[in-house]
Amino acid sequence: MNLSEHFTLAEMIQSQTAIRRGIDNSAPADVVDALKALAIHILEPVRQQFGPVFVSSGYRCPGLNAAVGGAPNSQHVLGQAADILVSGSANLVVARWIRDNTPFDQVIMEGGWVHASYGPRDRRQPLTAHFVTGLSTSYTQGLD
Repeated sequence: MNLSEHFTLAEMIQSQTAIRRGIDNSAPADVVDALKALAIHILEPVRQQFGPVFVSSGYRCPGLNAAVGGAPNSQHVLGQAADILVSGSANLVVARWIRDNTPFDQVIMEGGWVHASYGPRDRRQPLTAHFVTGLSTSYTQGLD
């Protein structure tokens, strides 16, 4: 099923962790609607600007979200977020472009990927994640 011109439902729900652990990561109808909006308003514009976009994590059902250590209130569970990579483009450049050119809710520099969300909260919140081994992740305002 196509969510937009270049993004499919299959790529937005794929997960090696779900496959390994036998977790059904099927998306309910309301999540599919949210994934369509994310694809149209965030992912398609990024693709038009930079070329193909690899979605490393899209929708995560609650069981999968727990299995990967996601925050209980993660927008991934609602189908409103994707972690992405764009080959040949620095993550910081992509994150800043999303911030400056799309109606994003959050854009977060998270290690080796960019977390981008679209949804009803419309916080327009650019953040940078800071990971400390063995401790929780902290966030600072802005994109570093």
